[in-house]
Amino acid sequence: MFRGSCVAIVTPFSNGSLDEEAFRSLIEFQIQGGTDVIVPCGTTGESPTLSHDEHRRVIKVAVEAAAGRAKVLAGTGSNNTAEAVELTKYAQEAGADGALVICPYYNKPTQEGLIRHFVTLARECSFPMVIYNIQGRTAVNMTPQTMARLAEMPEFIGVKEASGNLGQMSEIIRLTKGMDFNVLSGDDGLTLPLMAVGGLGVISVVSNLIPADVKAMVEAALTGDFATAREWHYKMLPLVDAMFVETNPIPVKAALAMTGRISAEIRLPMTEPSEASQAAIRRALQDYGVM
Repeated sequence: MFRGSCVAIVTPFSNGSLDEEAFRSLIEFQIQGGTDVIVPCGTTGESPTLSHDEHRRVIKVAVEAAAGRAKVLAGTGSNNTAEAVELTKYAQEAGADGALVICPYYNKPTQEGLIRHFVTLARECSFPMVIYNIQGRTAVNMTPQTMARLAEMPEFIGVKEASGNLGQMSEIIRLTKGMDFNVLSGDDGLTLPLMAVGGLGVISVVSNLIPADVKAMVEAALTGDFATAREWHYKMLPLVDAMFVETNPIPVKAALAMTGRISAEIRLPMTEPSEASQAAIRRALQDYGVM
C-alpha cells in the first residue's frame, strides 16, 4: 500500500499557529509532482512540538487536501503506548490510509518492550501501520529479528528504515521475504542503495522541494532502470546534503521559505539556521536550479 515516492511533509506555521493555507498548497505541490504518499506529523513535521489538537488538525487537513489523489500515512507514534493508540485511532477515523508509528523514544525499551508496544497497537487499532525505526532520534534500534516478528502481523505492512545501516536494511528484506512488508528508506542519500537491494521507495525530506525529481528516481529504480536512477541520485545528492547541514527540519524549512512556499517560522527548541548554513542552503538551491 505504501511504496514509491513518499514525502515527510513539513508543518508550516504563521504567528505560532498552523498555516493551513500554506499546508494545503504544499500538499498540492506534492500531488502535482507525482508524490505517492503524504506523510504528515513525522519528524520533519515537527510532531514533538504539536499539541494534540494541532496534531489531529494537521492529519485532518492532510486527508482533506489529498482528497484521495495521494495516500496519507499519518504519524501517530509516541513513547506512551496508550497515547500512540489514541492518535492512531484518530488517524483512522479522520480517513488516513495508514499510520507511521515510531519506536518509543527516550524510554529505551528492550526488544520485548518494542514487541509488546506494537502488538498492543495492532490489537487496539487494526489499521495498516508502517514502523519507523530511527535510533538517532529514539535511542533504541529495532533489530531485524524483531522487525520480522512484527511483520508476521497483517497490520504491519512496512518500515521506514532510518538506521543508516544498509546491512541491517538488507537483513530485514531477507527475513521478510515472501511477506507483505515494504522496506522504505528514511534517508534520502540511501534511497537508491536500498532500492538496489530490494527496498520499495523512500519517505523523503528533499521531496518537499523537488517532488517530481524524487518521483522520477524512485520510479526508475522500481522499473529496474538503475542507470537513470543513478543520474537522479547524483544530481540530487548535493541538495540532499544541504538539507542536513543542521538538524532536520531546520534546513528544509529554511529552503522552503527561501523559495517562497512557507514562512521561515520554526518552533523551539528548533531554531533558524546559522548564517553559514543559510548560505550553504541557498547555494545548493541555486546550483540545483530551484531558485
